Amino acid sequence: MKLYKTAKGILLQFKEEYYVLQHEWDKLINRDNLYTYLQSEYLHGKKITTAEAGEYQRELLPPIGAQEVWAAGVTYLRSRDARMEESKDTGGADCYSRVYEAERPELFFKALPHRVVGHEQTVYIRKDSTWNVPEPELALYINAGGVIQGYTIGNDMSSRSIEGENPLYLPQAKVYEKSAGLGPCLYVPEQPISPETGIYMTIHRNEVKMYEGSTTVSRMKRMLPELVDYLYKECDFVPGCFLMTGTCLVPPTDFTLQPNDRVTISIDGIGTMVNRVDVKS
Repeated sequence: MKLYKTAKGILLQFKEEYYVLQHEWDKLINRDNLYTYLQSEYLHGKKITTAEAGEYQRELLPPIGAQEVWAAGVTYLRSRDARMEESKDTGGADCYSRVYEAERPELFFKALPHRVVGHEQTVYIRKDSTWNVPEPELALYINAGGVIQGYTIGNDMSSRSIEGENPLYLPQAKVYEKSAGLGPCLYVPEQPISPETGIYMTIHRNEVKMYEGSTTVSRMKRMLPELVDYLYKECDFVPGCFLMTGTCLVPPTDFTLQPNDRVTISIDGIGTMVNRVDVKS
């Protein structure tokens, strides 16, 4: 099942049919056994045509309410290597190798809801950074009880030159206006997402493909429940929380995003999220 949060209301896609649900977003998703609940609840929704559903989907919002967004770092080998590469001249490379091998994962705060954008919305790059990249990630929605209820696409925008200068600058490299993308929907499957789920990213500039890459969730060193357990050890998330789980799709070191670039991220079963790139005025 897929839940779309739109300016016109909540849209549920069940197989090839669409229903409008009269719910408050946070109360709807922040429950146990969300899939089972939606299986029965869609019968109470208003069934609409595919064409009508298309009208709803033209006004998509990111699938987030009051939740915080957190992120995990260095969960893939390629991510570790990229972080070591960007920080080698400043002596910080060793810390990324250590966290990749450590029992405790790297977890960091990413965004509050007002800094999150959705499908076909604009992400920002920092003007004070010379090296900016998107990071395509599987994002988890975890309810207040610490149980994964759904999945979405995450774009963890990153200022690599800032983080590479000093690992302690990570918050500035990661947290700024429109630095996080989530969308296009909240995917709620009956079973946990498969490790063989594919993640894909392309970057276009003036219709020219500048980068293309793909990977699978199975290449992640950490298990998804492991990341959730560490996040919820000493934190309460009353409305639940979104957790981006890391990336191994990293553009080459000679590439940096520019305004008007287009980033397209797809994940099997979830869909596709497109973001245009700009800078804060």
